[in-house]
Amino acid sequence: MPRYGRIGASLAAAALLASSLIGAAPATAAPLASSVLTYGSIGGSAVSVGDVIQASLASGTSATFYSSTSGSTGVKCAASSFSAKVLTNPTAPGTATESLTAQSFTSCTTNVFGTTGVQSVTVNNLPYATSVTSAGVLTITGSIQSTVVLNTLLGPTTCVYKATSLTGAATNGTNSITFTNQVLTKSSGPITCFSTAYFSARYSPVKDITKSGSPAVYVN
Repeated sequence: MPRYGRIGASLAAAALLASSLIGAAPATAAPLASSVLTYGSIGGSAVSVGDVIQASLASGTSATFYSSTSGSTGVKCAASSFSAKVLTNPTAPGTATESLTAQSFTSCTTNVFGTTGVQSVTVNNLPYATSVTSAGVLTITGSIQSTVVLNTLLGPTTCVYKATSLTGAATNGTNSITFTNQVLTKSSGPITCFSTAYFSARYSPVKDITKSGSPAVYVN
């Protein structure tokens, strides 16, 4: 074949390839997978392993340790907060893990018969293992223990309550973690200390305080 013939064939092939590419639909990049815990928005940037997540009670709420699920007798705390360190944060759907390193209860009052006030509510045996699933189920496990010191007319009374696990619910709409009637059983203390303490609290907003501006944390 003459040289110009070969050139013509090459040009024709190039034109055919170009027309095929122009007519083809552009490739669409696959969406990036989200981590279980993100900050700033749902499906946002992944919370880094080692970051500290922190929250206090939702505005206008209290943490309560009541003697029944429907009653109002017990201890009520106007202030409470927690801090947890992120240990793993896999791709969603999945389960992220944390270490609950601190939890406090202050500004507490009591209406238990025979008591006149609350000296302290202390969380013992920290840290606790914590996990949160993509479905928003938060679980705390370990040698969970709370020591409540109450004032009475005869002097201070110490009540110790224990549990092996507590379950909460993480909600993106309010950036909150809610515990409802979680059971702690008395392990020591006089009759003044009721036999079962039902713990309820709502913490909001939950924030990543390691990041600049302490953005809200979401579950994916």
